[in-house]
Amino acid sequence: MDTSRDEKKLLRYTYLLCLVCFANLAILKQPLDKNAMVMAVVTCLLIGYSYFIIRKFFSDGDKYIFIFSSILSVIGIVMIYRLNMASSIKQIIWFAIGVTGFILIVVVLPDLRRFSKYKYIFLVITIIFMGIATLFGREVNGSKNWIFIGSYGFQPSEFGKLFLVGYLASSLKDYKDFKNLIEPGIVVMVCLGFMVMQKDLGSALIFFGISVTMLYIATSKFRYVAACFALSSIGAVASYRLFDHVRTRVLIWQNPWPYATNKSYQVVQSMFSIASGGLTGSGLGLGHPEYVPVNTTDFIFAALCEELGILIGFAIIILYFLLFYRCMRAAVYEEDNFSRLLAVGYAAMIASQVLVIVGGVMNAIPLTGITLPLVSYGGSSMLITFFSLGIIQKISEEGR
Repeated sequence: MDTSRDEKKLLRYTYLLCLVCFANLAILKQPLDKNAMVMAVVTCLLIGYSYFIIRKFFSDGDKYIFIFSSILSVIGIVMIYRLNMASSIKQIIWFAIGVTGFILIVVVLPDLRRFSKYKYIFLVITIIFMGIATLFGREVNGSKNWIFIGSYGFQPSEFGKLFLVGYLASSLKDYKDFKNLIEPGIVVMVCLGFMVMQKDLGSALIFFGISVTMLYIATSKFRYVAACFALSSIGAVASYRLFDHVRTRVLIWQNPWPYATNKSYQVVQSMFSIASGGLTGSGLGLGHPEYVPVNTTDFIFAALCEELGILIGFAIIILYFLLFYRCMRAAVYEEDNFSRLLAVGYAAMIASQVLVIVGGVMNAIPLTGITLPLVSYGGSSMLITFFSLGIIQKISEEGR
């Protein structure tokens, strides 16, 4: 069945969304903000040209992966422009680099099955990226998970996620019995240990989500998943007792109101922001998201809900679900175990990150300082997400 017509229709809606949102921001400023319209045109051209390249030269794969990720990126760029023009210019540059990487992965990479033999290369790179911040990292917002080179900072664990999925896929593809799980189990525990030492609870939750999902897909045994949850519960209790940072996060999650002016200021302002927006929001450019701390990164979902409404917040979550569904669909059609597990791992990585940050912003779970994929400001997050989606796109091409 040819889905080209539906894809192009959805793309036209994406262009319309981009143009209308930026036009709205342009009109609100006096005199008319021409830079907003330039941003709109550049974003639309990037998306349109990228889709043309993928559709023309690689027509077999699932193009909805790119389209849904583009819609989410448009929403993020618009909101970041509304909050901080300088950051939005940087974000669109990262978006362009990420999309370029997405296309290059689809075009340049050979058959992904060849990479299954590089298990220990994946392992070494994973350990390096996971552990380097423990030794050389700088503490930011309570977590020692940032490396700074001059004025540029990045989280090594973001890149470690890519290689961890590759290692687990190459380790679990030939699963036969419990013995095959010992080595990857130790590797995952070491990675989680690094995250605990860095006080990076968000990444620890994401790695756990990735590992458990890939474990279940590879083995189809629920008892292994139950054992992982039991061990993680023990680790969570130990972390709670060992680190003040963890105890503080749990304390403000249980009852943020007594600490609204200090420890839980971020969470309380986030909940106020979401509540003030109501169902339909105050209007793009008409709210006060500036009262929410770090509103372009960790709390951008709260800013979106304030100005566009909780209904748009639900729509964004549905878009992530559709993206996750298309990624998992690529895994279903793939016959090679290594490629299938890669698709599952990267899909689980994105889904886990969304659940963790949205849950933290709404105080459904203890807050963790991570970004909302494709929407939040951040170069390394944008690149890693598009690289992951590029690999899944490649898998969807191979599976047809």
